Amino acid sequence: MMSPTSISATKQLADFDSEIFNKSIEVTGISINSEDIQKGDLFVALPGAKTHGSNFLDTAIKNGAVAVLSDIPINSSIPSFVCASPRQILGELSAWFFDYPFKKLTSVGITGTNGKTTTTDLINQLWELNSISSGLIGTLGTRFKSNFEPGTKTTPEANELQQVAAQMVKEGIKHLVMEVSSHAIEQLRIKGCRYKVAGFTNLTQDHLDYHINMENYFRAKATLFTEEYAEQALINIDNSYGVELLKITKIPKLTISRIGNTADWYFSKVISKDFGYEVEISSKFGNNISGNFGFKGEFNLDNLLLAVVSASLTGLSDLQISNSLSKLKSVPGRLEQIYLGQGFTALVDYAHTPDAVTRVLKAVRNFTTGKVISVLGCGGERDKAKRPLMGAALFNESDLPIFTSDNPRGESAEQILKEMTDGLDVKLKGSVVSDRKAAILFACQQAKAGDCVVILGKGHEIGQEISGTTYPFDDRIELANAIKQVSSQ
Repeated sequence: MMSPTSISATKQLADFDSEIFNKSIEVTGISINSEDIQKGDLFVALPGAKTHGSNFLDTAIKNGAVAVLSDIPINSSIPSFVCASPRQILGELSAWFFDYPFKKLTSVGITGTNGKTTTTDLINQLWELNSISSGLIGTLGTRFKSNFEPGTKTTPEANELQQVAAQMVKEGIKHLVMEVSSHAIEQLRIKGCRYKVAGFTNLTQDHLDYHINMENYFRAKATLFTEEYAEQALINIDNSYGVELLKITKIPKLTISRIGNTADWYFSKVISKDFGYEVEISSKFGNNISGNFGFKGEFNLDNLLLAVVSASLTGLSDLQISNSLSKLKSVPGRLEQIYLGQGFTALVDYAHTPDAVTRVLKAVRNFTTGKVISVLGCGGERDKAKRPLMGAALFNESDLPIFTSDNPRGESAEQILKEMTDGLDVKLKGSVVSDRKAAILFACQQAKAGDCVVILGKGHEIGQEISGTTYPFDDRIELANAIKQVSSQ
């Protein structure tokens, strides 16, 4: 591990680099997870919510760690280093170690409560459709060329993020788009990253178990739109938080809007069609992009607009984007249709916030001639304040709301359901079916021709976490099985 020629981080980082260089330790990688340590890695032992990383030092050494960095002194058989805040320097340290990969990539970071996954996927599709070698990092995992790694976090830890970006550079990737979560910003996972474009979708209630209140949540998101992390801000101003972000952002900024033409970029035409929409997107700078967009729901128009402008700002021409619109494909678990010849529409969607549930069900209502039958639960050990709001959204926007479990984790599924339905007259309309598989079957049993069954909350997820164990569970598979069962009766 050679000493860096220039240090742009804190004195802590400079001191650590100097110390490890002086001890002539050959470091070949960085990890904060003792189980993931490879031979030659530096183990960064961080303080956690429940335990300290130093408690796993023996495992790290067994797996090949050659040094340990922590915030506390550690007696060890391998060299140990102390700095006041290792997480503070982890991102910059990793960026330097992997030779600053973000400086070699045209990168876009998308943040907001809803729409991040679809927007990033659309941007990546637009690049790929126009022969730009690109990569994507987000909720669905990491994808570039033939490489795919399922994701455990929306935004990886700092060392993992820099490592995968470096791997992309090594394999010739030129463009990168990624989801940037509020947790990642708060936990400094994006230290060492700088995006050509930072995009804002919207902000609605979520993650208040972590952020405590909306002010803190907004402040975390707003941090992305600073000189440290982005060259250009791209802000949806149809949301009040977008308007506020526009006021406080100091870097160059552009606005987008679906509902008005006062923004820098806007829809000059939207015509609803059976397949989706015929759209025309214009800008104050003379851009004109038009074509057919095969997604349902006005919220997907928001996602498209942000994706189109991001693609424009990163090198695609109006003609290239226009020619690509009709080729865009839906994202797994986002209004994903399950069709096995049944007479009703069956959809799976990841909506897991009050705003997202409302948006999805309103969109479904627009193309459904019969009843809207919806299934939803709330996750355990997460923001409890949004449970009654999600329950109300399901109740108000559905003809038949079915309340069920999601990932109860260590909580009682029945207690979560009680909090979801508190104040609602479920006897008036709706049902409570705690078992998710049974709830999905029940929804299909109620459906007639022209109706729409929507399974909400888990989307692409392939497991259900109950009392510390994750059991195989995929809404798409369960919905398909339920359709088969109903069809055979």
